[in-house]
Amino acid sequence: MKLSDALRKAQELGLDLVEVAANANPPVCRIVDFGKFKYEAAKHDKEKKNSSSKLKEIKFRVNIDEHDYLTKMRHAEEFLDKGNKVRVQLQFRGREMAHQELGMALMVRVKTDLVTMAHVEMEPKLMGKSVTMTLAPLPENKRKRHFASDHELPPLEDSDKEEDEDDDETDDS
Repeated sequence: MKLSDALRKAQELGLDLVEVAANANPPVCRIVDFGKFKYEAAKHDKEKKNSSSKLKEIKFRVNIDEHDYLTKMRHAEEFLDKGNKVRVQLQFRGREMAHQELGMALMVRVKTDLVTMAHVEMEPKLMGKSVTMTLAPLPENKRKRHFASDHELPPLEDSDKEEDEDDDETDDS
């Protein structure tokens, strides 16, 4: 379509002629509301910016219980799955500083447990009374979760039906 025809048609519709692809041969234009076009472009750019990774933090203690450890690992996997970086921090208190090797062993365990989800960006480093390590997520196609979260588990079978059957047997006697 000729430029003059396109401009005339846009004016008839009360819209604007917007160049979409200037590098194409011939250049591509669309008849749209320019304000709406700019708004959608800004919205698209904002969504692109928000997808950048955030830094989430998970704190451990040296003598963490197994269940608590698994819960924290589930959270770490969720953060990494969403594309966020994870800072793992291990806090020492009082006499725990005498057994720093236990803390380093815990950090190595965290690192090996999350090897299918992330790579180590910053190795475990002792700073004052804490050890810090930063993990960055692997590309989406290489991630594999090990710690299933509670809402991903299949629902338990109804035990109410079994109880009702037991109640029926006691009523007959």
